[in-house]
Amino acid sequence: MATSYGQFCPLAKAMEILDERWTILIVRELLLGSTRFNELRRGVPRMSPALLSKRLQALERHGLVDHEDGAYRLTECGRDLHAAVMSLGVWGLRWIEDFGDEDLDPHLLMWDVRRTIGAAWPAGRTCVAVEFTDLRRAGRWWLVVTDGTVDVCDYDPGFDVTATVRTTLRTLTRVWRGDVSWEQAIRAERVAIDAPRDVRAEVPGWFGRSVLAAARDEVSAS
Repeated sequence: MATSYGQFCPLAKAMEILDERWTILIVRELLLGSTRFNELRRGVPRMSPALLSKRLQALERHGLVDHEDGAYRLTECGRDLHAAVMSLGVWGLRWIEDFGDEDLDPHLLMWDVRRTIGAAWPAGRTCVAVEFTDLRRAGRWWLVVTDGTVDVCDYDPGFDVTATVRTTLRTLTRVWRGDVSWEQAIRAERVAIDAPRDVRAEVPGWFGRSVLAAARDEVSAS
């Protein structure tokens, strides 16, 4: 538990639990549906396993998380943080637009893309390759969607590729965040899609985007 602020203010008491490094991001991952330890690790790849375990134990101790049968799930208390976490994320999108190269991570991006794949993918199995032209390592990825089940691979799964998306890590990150649209990125020649014409037109709709992007749009429209 973080050091007490010595205040009766409810916000101060909440932050005594939540303001330790990584804690709110772990809550984010749980809200997004991760339940297993290794799934949570993929959402916070720069966090050590030991520290992740420690933070999960603290959340369990404070009644925000249940740990049963190897799965971590938010309690009613933990789920009640949904609005607060979404609001913080939307605030970050609206007011902190810049991010440095040190914030870019292909593993985290592709894990997030996997979780936000849209429902417009064709029936059966479809394989889309993603090539980050600016990366020497972890620069090639494959999204395999089979009747709604999504796998992300950093090795060639051996399936026929329906389309190949070529771009930089920063560009696809900005597209997924909702900072720029697919149309804008393609028009600026920052994204190239190698596929038959009819498929090429469909690919942007196959990819999802951050849930925070949609939430930001709703706030901006209100």
